[in-house]
Amino acid sequence: MRKKEIFGRALSLAVPMMIQNGITNAVSLVDNVMVGKLGTEAITAVSIAGQLIFVFSLAVFGGLSGPGIYGAQYYGQKNNEGFQSTVRIKHIIGLGVLVLGLCAFIFGGEFLIELYLKGESKDIDPVLTMELAKSYLGIMLWGLPFFVLTQIYAGSLRETGASLMPMAAGVVSVAVDVLGNYLLIYGKFGLPQMGVKGAALATVLSRVVEMLIVISLTFIRRKKHSFVIGLYKTMRIPREIAPKIVKKSLPIFLNEFLWAGGMAALTQCYSIRGLDVVAGLNISNALCNLLNVVFIALGNAVGILIGQTLGASRYKEAKDESFSLMWFTGGVSFLLTAILISIAGVFPNLYDTTETVKNYATFFIVITALFFPLQGFLNALYFTLRSGGKTLVTFLFDSVFSWVISVPAALLLCNLTTLPILAIFAIVQAADFIKVTIGYILIKKGVWISNLVES
Repeated sequence: MRKKEIFGRALSLAVPMMIQNGITNAVSLVDNVMVGKLGTEAITAVSIAGQLIFVFSLAVFGGLSGPGIYGAQYYGQKNNEGFQSTVRIKHIIGLGVLVLGLCAFIFGGEFLIELYLKGESKDIDPVLTMELAKSYLGIMLWGLPFFVLTQIYAGSLRETGASLMPMAAGVVSVAVDVLGNYLLIYGKFGLPQMGVKGAALATVLSRVVEMLIVISLTFIRRKKHSFVIGLYKTMRIPREIAPKIVKKSLPIFLNEFLWAGGMAALTQCYSIRGLDVVAGLNISNALCNLLNVVFIALGNAVGILIGQTLGASRYKEAKDESFSLMWFTGGVSFLLTAILISIAGVFPNLYDTTETVKNYATFFIVITALFFPLQGFLNALYFTLRSGGKTLVTFLFDSVFSWVISVPAALLLCNLTTLPILAIFAIVQAADFIKVTIGYILIKKGVWISNLVES
């Protein structure tokens, strides 16, 4: 009965996140297919710029996750003042990440894009790809401030268990994005035909709409979401709280930033084998990201639930729940594997690209699908470790592993061997078995169990 209850609580938190992120990724997939009708250069350009935006998004997520750990525990402790302090710290961290991100993209965007254009391809024009990527990225920068504010409020609401409002805002923003893409990419109803610029502009408009809905509804329902009452009367953080939160936040920020950078570096390693590989990976990621929201949302729910239990000092219950939720998340991921494999050969045909790119995409989808159960288990394991504040452990466990094992392996295999790119991709994915083994041992030993907000 206890297991059924915790599974139900996890799903009640995770399902709205799944729906919101699933719809968002579905729109990204639709955007991807729409851009795919413009040719292989457009697909590749949006893929490269998307990798850079992905690094920024994960940096924001990482920066806000540290205060979020405390937020979940303060909420479990029913400490509204402490919870408000975590929200204020999120604003400061979010502003810092935004400024750094904009500086990096404005002054170093062309250099970063060029890193992905080293490989050769007889079918793809690198000069045109560079032009398209720069124009797409330039417009996407306008949406970053709205994205940061949305993440601050949406994350804080989820820490209180209110995940329906961010979901509703996400659904509306997705509708805006789809309509905007249709109108602006192809120039419908008298609007200019903007191509990849239209795709970027539609995304920016959807970010604005999402932010306005989340923030306005939070303040309209301030009796329920009481943390916003008096939130901006001061931005002062109590001295006894700020150093502790920053100390826990920094490893998470570095972890998410470096992990996302590691994923971008992996794509850059694979691009050595040709721009066709980049285009194939983009098609694969568009589909796989639609389904991996399931285990990502479950992982987030695991972190929030275990964090609330730890905040209430119910340690044995937290440990029991962590194992149940890890196996539950891994098991759900088997269903996703079956779905992906069943459509792997059909989906790439939606794109107006070469047969080589389509074949790459098909096999990248199949390989990624086979490792979904492993990734599901790993996600739940990671968020469990993090819920107890073991951020340095997760830093070593996640991003350090990527840069010490995964990226060097891909770099060496791509440059020094004649192995097919698909074999290299599978080998790099399989390296995560090492992480699962180490992480499971740490969970079993209970080194992560701690109450960060206990007086």
